[in-house]
Amino acid sequence: MTDPASADFSRVDHATRADKLPYAALLAFAMTGFIAILTETLPAGLLPQISAGLNVSEVLAGQLVTLYALGSIVAAIPLTVATRGWPRRRVLLMTVGGFLLFNTITTFSSHYGLTLASRFLAGMAAGLSWGIMAGYARGIVPVNQQGRALAIAMLGTPVALSLGTPAGTWLGNLIGWRASFGIMSALALVLAAWIVVAVPDRPGQASAERLPLMQSLRLPGVRPVLLVVLTWMLGHNILYTYISPFLMQAGLAERVDLVLLVFGVCSLVGIWIIGMLVDRWLRWLTLISLAVFAVTALVLALANPSPWLIYGCMAVWGLSFGGSATLLLTAAADSAGNHVDVVQAMLTTSWNVAIAGGGLFGGLLLDRAGAMSFPWALLILSLIALATVWINSTHSFKPGRRQH
Repeated sequence: MTDPASADFSRVDHATRADKLPYAALLAFAMTGFIAILTETLPAGLLPQISAGLNVSEVLAGQLVTLYALGSIVAAIPLTVATRGWPRRRVLLMTVGGFLLFNTITTFSSHYGLTLASRFLAGMAAGLSWGIMAGYARGIVPVNQQGRALAIAMLGTPVALSLGTPAGTWLGNLIGWRASFGIMSALALVLAAWIVVAVPDRPGQASAERLPLMQSLRLPGVRPVLLVVLTWMLGHNILYTYISPFLMQAGLAERVDLVLLVFGVCSLVGIWIIGMLVDRWLRWLTLISLAVFAVTALVLALANPSPWLIYGCMAVWGLSFGGSATLLLTAAADSAGNHVDVVQAMLTTSWNVAIAGGGLFGGLLLDRAGAMSFPWALLILSLIALATVWINSTHSFKPGRRQH
């Protein structure tokens, strides 16, 4: 197997060759993901303040989240394709510069339309960052360390979701929503300097090596991975998006924060476990994670909801879900070979479509069948994903250990 991560060991520094991961560089990727996720989710916890500050309704203030997600969906593939020949560090710095600029505009804007535009453009920066980070992180380490490197590089996402978003909401209530976005801009400025100092550059893809977009989609193994992304993430987001009405069934409507904290902490444990083992057992870890997800959904569907059952299921759900990004990004990169960035952009788009679909289909289920229908939807979707992984082992979700 040949991919950008293994094609040119002359660009991997001495410390990495000696089996020492470039932690400073990988943590810079993690910080990029942290800023991207926190920039996306920060308005959700501050809607009353934002609506008052922009003199709009909370419904309209909520569109700040929608426009960011839409920017990510629209931009991930075309911007990744357009920049795949550029040096990787330059592209990464462009995305961080986007966070700096557009969060600053959000900080000072008093015009709703301008704020929406800045959110859309910030989402475009995020879409590009997700399109390049996985391939970039894999490209600075040897093949046998790519899974661990990817787990560290993607650590910012679960940290932002489990700890960063609640902390951002608390901070916004303390110092104001504009100051919170100002802090995000300051973090982006610090991150840009960090990248310049700590992240080694990588060349872009030579023009002779680039496949057209549709040919990249037809690479063996790519479509099964994208199907697993859609089904697994759709199931996850149906319940995660509408966790509050579901928890009402167990009398936990007032403890959503604690339930999500349990989920978030267990997700961090899950990503640590997956990061340690993914280079040896990608296929089995994916199968086990999906099987546990399916069993958890079945328990939630059949058992009488009680607080302790819910806490237990949320813990197991978080444990099985925490490493999902590492598993799916690794499988996609394995399938993509030299075309990893474009395929990762497809994965990013599929992921965001699943997030949007979770809100749409979850809302329909809630309206027509009630919150207790969610576990059945999760079960069906997780079984589709499980079957897809099971029957695809040649080009995607390959068994065996990665070699040097």
